[in-house]
Amino acid sequence: MTSIETDYQKQHPGSAARYARALTMFPNGVTHDGRFVEPFPLYVARSNGAYKWDVDGNRLIDYVTGHGALLLGHAHPALVAAVAEQMARGTHYGAEHELEMRWAELVMQLFPSIERLRFTASGTEATMLALRLARAYTGRTTVLRLSGHYHGWHDLLTRDAAADANPPGVPAGLLHATEVLPADIEQIERVLAQRNDIAAIILEPTGASYGAVPIATEFLHALRQLADTYQVVLIFDEVVTGFRVLPGGVQQRASVHADLTTLAKVLAGGLPGGAVGGRVDIMQYLAFGDAAWNREHKIRHNGTFNANPLSAAAGVTMLEHVADGASCAHATALCERLVAGMNAELRTRELAGWAVYSDASIFHLLVGSQVEFAPGELPASVPVAELKSGGDARLLRAVRLGMNNHGVDLMRGRSGFLSAAHTEADVVATVAAFAATLDELEA
Repeated sequence: MTSIETDYQKQHPGSAARYARALTMFPNGVTHDGRFVEPFPLYVARSNGAYKWDVDGNRLIDYVTGHGALLLGHAHPALVAAVAEQMARGTHYGAEHELEMRWAELVMQLFPSIERLRFTASGTEATMLALRLARAYTGRTTVLRLSGHYHGWHDLLTRDAAADANPPGVPAGLLHATEVLPADIEQIERVLAQRNDIAAIILEPTGASYGAVPIATEFLHALRQLADTYQVVLIFDEVVTGFRVLPGGVQQRASVHADLTTLAKVLAGGLPGGAVGGRVDIMQYLAFGDAAWNREHKIRHNGTFNANPLSAAAGVTMLEHVADGASCAHATALCERLVAGMNAELRTRELAGWAVYSDASIFHLLVGSQVEFAPGELPASVPVAELKSGGDARLLRAVRLGMNNHGVDLMRGRSGFLSAAHTEADVVATVAAFAATLDELEA
């Protein structure tokens, strides 16, 4: 691993220099936790299609793809043209505009469960608003979330499996407004039967961390039934999976409708943007009414960049391009080939406790697991925390740096998103980079 890090430092002197400067500006020198890596993160100068180039001129096959937002790849010509055209017309009207209606129409066509929606500036904002809507609608205070599932960084969903943990800066009262359970339908039903204060159940419908901890479609159907039985609001966080797993997200694939859905990433075509949408009777709590309604029920929701014209232009163009499902199908097929190729390299080297697995166009690595299993054969017994972290942190860091050295960038070194811009040749090159990295690790 020393050799891998040495090569990394030699190949990326420009990134090292910029990181030294960034340390004087940002905590740990980064603007997103997932971009932090020692000895320093990469600095990118430009991108196009499936590739990006760092400040030292190294080309990378990119599987971060804007943290999953760029289903069409970087700088897609239609998106560039749409944003440029809108830029000339104005970046912020501070008023309603036609593009936001076309954007909403496309969302509602692809997600039939969304009868009304409200745009936000991010996925985190969307989940915040979804929780407030659920509490207002039900008159209840507690939200049930699943262990390991991620819904943004805000206070209301900070509490995770460690029920006695006290995340810094979060008041205890907010922590106790959240109940955390494993993805176990029997445990969830027991809690719902015993308590009358549960307003909503929120989850990532592919499983924690966009499928790093998979859950079955049957679980979603059972959860839908429980939500109906106990009259709680079922919220699907499709910030990552919306328009990517299928144009209609996991809800289309599983034939399960949520009461509320949160969206972002692909939604806004790579620009900032999110949304929450769902049943009319729940979304009505954002609407104005008479004085009594406004005073007792109306949820105030502003947001300087809600439905921003630039984001709307990108979002409309993105959704028009992906609505037929061809982009999703292409990315999914390539992802399956990539996973098969990477697992073949693990089997060749007999690396037990290592696996690559996927859901649609999203893949994950588990390296150096403490659970014994054959290479590439992920068992159900691997703990949630290990699946979410990717396994052995020391090995994972080496894989991340090694893949960078060989021209591939993975998200946090353990996950990736395929796009419509990736090709068979990219898959072959990525598997070769993985093989070379494994050889260097073994050496």
